[in-house]
Amino acid sequence: MNRTNGAPRPTGANLLALRSHNTALVLDLLRSAGPDGISRLELAERTRLTPQAVSKITARLREEGLAAEAGHRASTGGKPRTVLRLVPEAGHAVGVHLDRDELRAVLADLDGTVVGERRAPLDLGAGAEAVLGAVVREAEALGRAAGASLLGVGVALPGPLDHTHGVLHRVTGFPEWDGFPLRDALAGRLGVPVVVDKDTNAAALGLAVAGERGSFAYLHLGTGLGAGLVLGGTVHRGARTGAGEFGHQVIQLDGPPCPCGNRGCVEALCLAAMERGDVDEAARVLGESAANLAGLLDIDLVLLGGRTIAAGPEPFVRGVAAVLAERARREGAREGPVPVRLAAGGTRGVAEGAAHLLLGPVFGRGDG
Repeated sequence: MNRTNGAPRPTGANLLALRSHNTALVLDLLRSAGPDGISRLELAERTRLTPQAVSKITARLREEGLAAEAGHRASTGGKPRTVLRLVPEAGHAVGVHLDRDELRAVLADLDGTVVGERRAPLDLGAGAEAVLGAVVREAEALGRAAGASLLGVGVALPGPLDHTHGVLHRVTGFPEWDGFPLRDALAGRLGVPVVVDKDTNAAALGLAVAGERGSFAYLHLGTGLGAGLVLGGTVHRGARTGAGEFGHQVIQLDGPPCPCGNRGCVEALCLAAMERGDVDEAARVLGESAANLAGLLDIDLVLLGGRTIAAGPEPFVRGVAAVLAERARREGAREGPVPVRLAAGGTRGVAEGAAHLLLGPVFGRGDG
């Protein structure tokens, strides 16, 4: 996946090697500046690096094809300043969303713009060989378009899992995955770096990169229910990278059984309501759980996503907001209820976020 025709371009390994703190600062400012670019003097002022250090970094970035001239800008004295811009097509990442019944993959450039997309049916319970084969097939198809500029592949799927080591735990409904080293198995087949994370964490990361500020919870309702947490601008994974198992909080003692082994989980109640066609009840259950989460973490915002919500968002946004408003009224919250809205990104938000698991660290986002 690292070969291409024509002029040489940086390989994924080279891009990852550039990931020093100072280089990441410069790359992030180049990305933020957009096509209009930014001068070396501005880079030095905003990074607090010396002009000499910035010149060395930008020279290396230009040599690697990651930065290019974007013209000149008038200065207060002396010759006009050269303006530099990021070259988005110089690097790409594949993001893969493994749902219980579908695989969705995207190819994103350094700006995070999706330049390729593929979908395929999937049975997450079909066994490791079948699932790995599907991921490799779709990732390689997109990787051929990226050529030597591919940084790697980010894979997002239902948890729980160990993000640090890329090892799956007892994925709800699929206990046979317990202990499977998904990251290493895929990296060995693909020949590029692989990062594995929960679907909700990936989506939350993508939302934060796209501009969502502060502390928020992303609630994902699809074939299952989970949460991604961004606290203080950073994805919160917890001490054992297991935070966000939102769907398996018990809110009804001795309630209906859940595939996780508990009874009365919010996921079981919510999905059962959807099976009955009672969307308002599903939204109310989701709202009660969201209110618990908001009360526990004192977050700024609740974002709703996942294909079940995307298929008919209005009742969910209205229903969750109503519960949060009632909770705020009872508690006398002076600031009013926590706002609720539909997350950007639609049904491919998880796949896009999975790509940012690779792109984020290049620009200094340690939570990628």
